[in-house]
Amino acid sequence: MRIPWVAAAILPISALAATKLDVTVIDRQDSESGYSYIVPATAMASSTADASCSGTAANVNCSGSSRTSTTGTPVLVGSYSVRGATLSLRLPDGRVAVVNCESKANHTEWTGNAIRSCRIPSTDRLKAEFNGEKAKLTWTVGIDDKKTQSETYRIVAVLGRP
Repeated sequence: MRIPWVAAAILPISALAATKLDVTVIDRQDSESGYSYIVPATAMASSTADASCSGTAANVNCSGSSRTSTTGTPVLVGSYSVRGATLSLRLPDGRVAVVNCESKANHTEWTGNAIRSCRIPSTDRLKAEFNGEKAKLTWTVGIDDKKTQSETYRIVAVLGRP
C-alpha cells in the first residue's frame, strides 16, 4: 500500500543548504550492525483555553471553553538501510529530516585504525546546521548549559509535511 504524501514528501537535500535551525529529536536508534530504520508516526497537539468568572466572594459563577487541534504524521512506508546512530529531527516548518552517523576514525589514537562511536545528543532540543548532504548537530551539556557538544551527521532524507 502506498500513502500518497510519501511520494511527494522526499524533498531535495539542497532545500536545506547552509541553514541553521532549532530542531527537535522525535526518534533515535543506534546499532553498530546494519539495521532498517523506519520513521515513526508522530502527533502534535496545541490547545487554547478561555475562562471568565463573575460574582461576589460568596457567589461566584465561572464558565470556560477550550479548543485542541492535533496534526499527525503516519509511519513512513519503507525503510532506510543504515548503521550507527540515526535520528529523526522535526524541523520548525513540520518537515522531518532523517540523519545518520556511522563510527568515525579516531585520529587522536596512536594506532591507525582506531574508531569511535558517533556522539548522540543527550537532549531532544538541538541546533542543526544543514550544509549540502551534512547536518552538524550541536546541543548543550552540563547543569548550567554552558558547554556544548557536536557531531556531523549525513542527511538520509527530508520528508515533507503530510
